[in-house]
Amino acid sequence: MARLYILLFVVQVVLAVCALISCLSAEEDDIRHLPRIAWVLIILFFPLVGSIAWFLAGRERKTAGTWATGPRPAERRPAQPVAPDDDPEFLRSIEERSRKEDQELFRRWEEDLRKREDDLRKREGDPPREGPRPEV
Repeated sequence: MARLYILLFVVQVVLAVCALISCLSAEEDDIRHLPRIAWVLIILFFPLVGSIAWFLAGRERKTAGTWATGPRPAERRPAQPVAPDDDPEFLRSIEERSRKEDQELFRRWEEDLRKREDDLRKREGDPPREGPRPEV
């Protein structure tokens, strides 16, 4: 008979520890009916009843498939900043800036190439060329 009492005591302690861990690690939005400190005190002072009450009424129930690892519903998710590589507006601005910088660099290279060609022609006695180069 003593072994049964020891087993029930161990089960009660394990249940209370699990309930405390669950209560302390739950997000504020997932705790129902009472504040977290009230649930902790109930679990500590009434381990068996408090633990069962926490698991039945104190925490938000998880739907099938989202328990512990799945995403929270979108309407309850706190607003979080979007990472730059996930923000389409940021990616678009980088692409536009890159395109403008590339065009400016290409324009400067063409000007430099024209100046060098004109300098070579002046040295050789050819007349300088007018207008942009034909595209190949």
